[in-house]
Amino acid sequence: MSAMTDKVKGTANKATGAVKEKLGQVTNDADLEAEGAAQRLKGDAQNLKGTAKEKINKL
Repeated sequence: MSAMTDKVKGTANKATGAVKEKLGQVTNDADLEAEGAAQRLKGDAQNLKGTAKEKINKL
């Protein structure tokens, strides 16, 4: 995957995870809240991966 693809997917995962996390809090669903938190962290990792790829490509 390209750096831009990683960043786009990361942003999408962060947004989806945040929604799931908030929905889990509102509905008092601990499993959904945990799933959202995990997906948000996955998005953070994808963004970091994309940033690292960009920096490597600039070398």
